[in-house]
Amino acid sequence: MNKLITIFSLLLLLLPISVYADCSCESESEDRNKTEALKYKLAAIASILIASAIGVSLPILGKAVPALRPENDIFFIIKAFAAGVILATGFIHVLPDAFDNLTSPCLSENPWGNFPFTGFVAMLSAIVTMMVDTFATSYYKRSHFNKASPVSVGDEETQDQHQGHVHVHTHATHGHAHGSAFEDSASSDLVRHRIISQVLELGIVVHSVIIGISLGASDSPKTIKPLVAALTFHQFFEGMGLGGCISQAKFKAQAITVMSIFFSLTTPIGIAIGFGISSIYNENSPTALIVEGIFNSASAGILIYMALVDLLAADFMNPRMQSNFKLQLGANLSLLLGSGCMSLLAKWA
Repeated sequence: MNKLITIFSLLLLLLPISVYADCSCESESEDRNKTEALKYKLAAIASILIASAIGVSLPILGKAVPALRPENDIFFIIKAFAAGVILATGFIHVLPDAFDNLTSPCLSENPWGNFPFTGFVAMLSAIVTMMVDTFATSYYKRSHFNKASPVSVGDEETQDQHQGHVHVHTHATHGHAHGSAFEDSASSDLVRHRIISQVLELGIVVHSVIIGISLGASDSPKTIKPLVAALTFHQFFEGMGLGGCISQAKFKAQAITVMSIFFSLTTPIGIAIGFGISSIYNENSPTALIVEGIFNSASAGILIYMALVDLLAADFMNPRMQSNFKLQLGANLSLLLGSGCMSLLAKWA
């Protein structure tokens, strides 16, 4: 899964090179100032990098604080906030951008104006995410249970020879069965968390690179200035959501470090690429609009599915939350707060 994410991201980073040639619509008139814009771009790279690193690290480092560990109630509330952030990112930030891209007047009426490609791609993306989610989980379960050793004939004969000790053996076997079932359940949950964290990072990375390229390709200080603050908070909140999932996945230290650094660097790398191609890149060219629109739609589908199904539904239907009204109330308020904070950033992003 990590290799797939890496290959997919490298392909995504190479896409801007292919979209500079087509130019059918003129760019909007802007107050261009490359020197001043460069200062804001450098500030954006630094602030977004720091905010992303802090955001993704907080839930991971929070495990050192007993109150913030995944087995405590407060973690449900934190995770609900993070899920609200991710849900709002998909609905409020990414999906509207995809609609703007694929319904632009710069695109031909046929086929782009005659079919809702944005919703279609987002739907397909959500379905594919579900397939990856279920197939990966079922594959692990099959491979795990196939390794379980069957009961040997010798063990059955031994049990028959000791009928007088049936009560003792029954309790021992019963205890072993419960222990094995508990271990299988815990192991299955761990795999689910790992799949969720990797697929979620894929969806976030796609969006992060695209918004980074858009910022880096602009030469208007008036456009870049409000984006710096908005994207800084944007990446911080997204990092918290991803960090919470990575924390639950219990990866090894090396894998946690790689995933955290990978997330932190995606938007700054996107800005650097946008800056490098700013003289030849036209955001209103048909190819650029189609590429960005399709990837934004796919990213939105992934984020919305992950937030609703793997993050919110799993926690809100958890028996522990169902039996605790105060925890339910706190998680719902946290969800509204997270989605509300992220939605407010849409005004500037």
